[in-house]
Amino acid sequence: MNGPFEKLRRQDGVSRRDVVVGATLVGGALLVGCSPADLMSMGSKVEPGAFGPFIRIDPDGAVTVLSKHIEFGQGNHAGLAAIVAEELDADWSRVKVIHAPANAKLYGNATAGIQLTGGSSAISNSWEQLRKAGAGARAMFVQAAASRWNVPAGEITVKDGVVSGGGKSAGFGDLIADAAKVTPPEAPTLKDPKTFSLIGTDRVRRKDSLAKSTGAARYTQDVQLPNMLVAVVAHAPRFGAVVKGFNADDAKKTPGVVDVFEIPTGVAVVADTTYAARMGREALKVEWDEGKAETRSSSTIAQQWRDIAAGKGPSDLKWEAFDSRGDAAAASAGKGASVFETTYDFPYLAHATMEPMNCVAIVDGSKVKLIHGSQAQTLDQMNAAKIVKTLPGSVEVETLFAGGSFGRRANFPSDYVAECVTIAHKVGKGRPVKLVWTREDDMQAGFFRPLVHHAVRVTLDKDGYPATWRHRIVTQSIMKGSPMPMKGPDQTAIEGTAGSPYLKATPVVDAQLALPEGGVPVLWWRSVGATHTAFVMEHTIDQLALKAGKDPVDYRRTLYAKAGAQRHLAALNLAVEKAGPAPAAGFTRGVAVHESFGSVVAQVAEVRLVDGRPRVGRVVTAIDCGVAVSPDQVAAQMEGGTCFGLSAALYGEITLTDGKVDQSNFDTYRVLRMNEAPTVETYIVPSGNPPSGVGEPGTPVIAPAVANALLALSRTPTTRLPFVRAGA
Repeated sequence: MNGPFEKLRRQDGVSRRDVVVGATLVGGALLVGCSPADLMSMGSKVEPGAFGPFIRIDPDGAVTVLSKHIEFGQGNHAGLAAIVAEELDADWSRVKVIHAPANAKLYGNATAGIQLTGGSSAISNSWEQLRKAGAGARAMFVQAAASRWNVPAGEITVKDGVVSGGGKSAGFGDLIADAAKVTPPEAPTLKDPKTFSLIGTDRVRRKDSLAKSTGAARYTQDVQLPNMLVAVVAHAPRFGAVVKGFNADDAKKTPGVVDVFEIPTGVAVVADTTYAARMGREALKVEWDEGKAETRSSSTIAQQWRDIAAGKGPSDLKWEAFDSRGDAAAASAGKGASVFETTYDFPYLAHATMEPMNCVAIVDGSKVKLIHGSQAQTLDQMNAAKIVKTLPGSVEVETLFAGGSFGRRANFPSDYVAECVTIAHKVGKGRPVKLVWTREDDMQAGFFRPLVHHAVRVTLDKDGYPATWRHRIVTQSIMKGSPMPMKGPDQTAIEGTAGSPYLKATPVVDAQLALPEGGVPVLWWRSVGATHTAFVMEHTIDQLALKAGKDPVDYRRTLYAKAGAQRHLAALNLAVEKAGPAPAAGFTRGVAVHESFGSVVAQVAEVRLVDGRPRVGRVVTAIDCGVAVSPDQVAAQMEGGTCFGLSAALYGEITLTDGKVDQSNFDTYRVLRMNEAPTVETYIVPSGNPPSGVGEPGTPVIAPAVANALLALSRTPTTRLPFVRAGA
C-alpha cells in the first residue's frame, strides 16, 4: 500500500508556507485564522447529516457508512464499517459502505490533515473517530426511545438495529425522525472491547466481493457519459524533456480525432474513442527539447550512489545524521576478524497496478468535477483548482474503486489528474473528458520506487554482537518539493533503519543519509522505505549471526532483549512456533522480522532452488497489529503483501538506458505468477492496543526471509535485488 503519511503532519501548526499556498489557491486573499483544512475545503457544499459525516440511516433502518478512504483492493471498507456497526449495534447484514465526498475538514486523514488514503492508516486513524461516531448515533437512538416510551435511558438496549426497553421495541427506521432531533453527545460512552461481538470476528468480511466478481463495481474505465471525449497524451521519452514542436496534420486526419494540442506534460490527442485517440497519437510527430532531460543510465546512477557512500561524492552534498550514539569515529575504526562490511543495491521499481492511471474530468467555467479512483482527494482538488483558478472545495470528487495503487495514485502534483483537468479545461463547455494511460504509458512515466544504495560496517564484541554500527544510505528524496515539508532527514528513506532494535542494542552508532539530485520521478511504493531497509537490516543480522557462529533466531532474541523490543520478540516466537520443528523436505528456512506502520511482522520462509532460482513454498507469518478488526482481512493482506514483495524481490527492476526506460509492459517487467505464489499462513499476536497498519507491513519482510534462507543454503549473501536478473 502506500506512503508514510503520518510523517507529513505539520509540526508547528500553520506555517508561513501554508498561508502562502492557501492564499494562492483562493485567488490571493489573505485569510487569517484559517486552518489548512479550512483553506482546502473552501467552496465545498458538502454538509454532514443528522448523525454526523460518517453515518446515514435510511427510513427502513439500513445503515450506510461513508468511508473517507478509497477502496482499491485492500479491503478497508469492511473494517471501517465494522467499527461503526459495533458501537452503533447495527444489523451487520444491513450495513453498506460508500466513498465519502471530498472535504478535508470533514474527512481529513487524522494524522496528515488532508483527505487521502495511505501509510496503512485507514483503520488506525479512523479507530477512535468511527467508534465515537457509532456510539454517538447509538446514544441518539437510545435518548429518542427513552423519551418516546418514558423509560430511563439506562434501561434501553440496542441489538442488531433494534432498540428495546420498557417492554417495547422499535427499529432504527421507526425512531429515525426522533433520533435525528437529539443533540449528539460530545463524548459518547464507548464499549469495553471485551464486549465486542463483531470486531475481531470472522463475521467481518468484505462487502464488495459480489459486485467485483460480477462486474457491477464501478471503476474509472467503466465511466460512460453523454458527449464524452477520450484523451491520450504523447509523453517525452526522457524525463525532463519538453515539447519543442509537433506536427499534428496526420493525427487530425485520423477518423474520430477531434483535436490535438500541447499541454505542459506533452501533446494531447482528443477523440471520440480510445482507439481513435491512440491511432491519432501514433500518427503524431513530436520534436522534444532534451536540454534539461535526464540522460543517465540507471547503471550510471547506481555507480554514482555507490561512489557517494564511499566518500567520493560531490563536496557540496550534505550528509544528515539520523541515528548517532557514542563515539562516531569508533564506528569507522578497527580492523580484523571482528569487522563486517557489506553494501546493498536496490533498483527502481514500478507500481505496476492492474488498472493503469485514468481519470474523468468535467470543467465548465470555474466548476470542476473529477470522477476516478482518487487516493488523495485533497491533493487532486488543490491541483485541479490551480489549473482552473477556483476554490479547492469547489472541485467535486466522485471517488470510485481503483484497481490497485501501492502509492501511485497519490502524488504531490496529481500528475495524471492534472493532465485530465488541463485537457478538459481546454475542451471546455462542460464536456466530459476521460484520460486513458496505456500500460506502456503507466510503466514508463514513473513515478518509481527510488534506486537506493546502503553501505554497512559493523564491529562485533567478544560475544559476537554488534559493538559499533556505521550505516550510509544514498537515494533520491521522495519528499522533495512536498507541499507538506518535514523537519529533519527524509523519513521515507530511513524508516526501518532509524529506530531499529538492532541499532538500539548497539553501543556505538553512526547512521547518515545523503540525498543526491536525480531526474527520475520517484514516489512511495508499498511499504516505502521499508522496501529496502528491512532487507538491509534483516539480511545483515543473519550474516552477523553466521559470522558469530550463532543461530539467527537466538541471535535476534538476544538483541531484542537488549533493545527492549518485546513486540518483535513475541512476533518472532509465534512465527517460529507455528512454523514447526523442520521445513518440508528439500526446503531451507529463512527468518526476518520488521516493524513498519506501527505493526511488527515476523516471517519464516521455506525456500529451495529450482534451476538455480529461488522457489518459495511455505511462508509462516506472525503479525502484531493491535486490535485486529477483521482477522480474515488481516490474513488476506499478509498474503497479498507477501506475494507483492516476493514479486519485486524475484523480478522487479526498472532500468534506464541513456535516460529512457527499458521496460514497457509485463513482458519486460516480470511479476509473480500464480504457480509461483507461496502458501502463506497468518497468525495474529493477541493485543489490546489500538489497531496499527496492515496493508503494507507484509510486503518488506519476505525478501530478507528468502535471502536468509539462501544464505543458510549456500553461505552466499545477497547484496542486490532482484534475485533473478532480466534475461537470466
